[in-house]
Amino acid sequence: MATIRETIRAYRRCMTWKRLQNLWRCEASYALSLFGIYRMRHRPTFVAIEPADWCMLRCPECPVGMRKTDGEHHLFSIGQLDHFLQENADTLHTLIFYFQGEPLLNKALPEMIHLTKDYGLYTLLSTNGQLLDRETAKALTASGLDRIIISMDGLTQSSYSAYRAGGSVEKAKAALGYLREEKQIQKADLVIELQCLRLRSNEREWAALKRQYRQMGADILTLKTAQFYNYSGGNPLMPTEPRHSRYKQNKTGEYVLRKKIKNHCHRLWSGCVIDAEGNVLPCCFDKDREHTFGNIATEPLPRIWFGGKARQYREQVMHNRRETAICRNCTE
Repeated sequence: MATIRETIRAYRRCMTWKRLQNLWRCEASYALSLFGIYRMRHRPTFVAIEPADWCMLRCPECPVGMRKTDGEHHLFSIGQLDHFLQENADTLHTLIFYFQGEPLLNKALPEMIHLTKDYGLYTLLSTNGQLLDRETAKALTASGLDRIIISMDGLTQSSYSAYRAGGSVEKAKAALGYLREEKQIQKADLVIELQCLRLRSNEREWAALKRQYRQMGADILTLKTAQFYNYSGGNPLMPTEPRHSRYKQNKTGEYVLRKKIKNHCHRLWSGCVIDAEGNVLPCCFDKDREHTFGNIATEPLPRIWFGGKARQYREQVMHNRRETAICRNCTE
């Protein structure tokens, strides 16, 4: 209950009349889209920004971890962020600091979060915790960060490294402890979430995680189904119990997405992703950047949001979402 109160308090502080008005327009527009009516008169209500586009880990189902990207490293600068916020903060209510790369590789991240809080936005960060030492925990908590997710897919090193290859489970656990200490010292409203993918490698530890997550420093535990790129033939990391997977076997033995793909998407109507190079993408499932709408370095976000590429993509999803590859692996 305390975490719910903290979240409600944080959003009440960030909501203005203009942001509420934009949010209402978003929901009205989305409701119309369910009836095949396309009317976009609102700006994004949230945006996810990628602070850094590379990572130290080798996670097998991540394009960055599998080194499928171009190999160049890019950082989202605080100057870029300030310019972006000057143009867009009045209608946004949330800024998310993660996409593909590890956010803490950007040393300016605490300052970026602090700047975003100066504009009155709700802030969320997700990290693998490998770089989150005591000083970083202190800086992140002091920045005014509202919520942080620590991804830890196992309680032991063997179960953890089955997916988080190259990482240390002890560093992830230590990160949770540092954050809890700083939250107490600074009397902060920071919500600390421990997130664990449901994998065959860690399924025997789920019960222990449910018992221990608060002792480790988290306020919330989220057990999340895992995404696999090539899932039709199955994957050795899929949980033993099918109900814990986002995929199921059909009559021919092929694995398919468990959830029915419908021709609408709330996420597509309410926000977008901006990668470290400034490219605007439809959502976090566009991991290979196949559907770039534009770049904020060359044109403002509203022009991109209302532009032809974005409009065409939304209309495609409205009429035949199954034909869009990234939607065939989506839980929305």
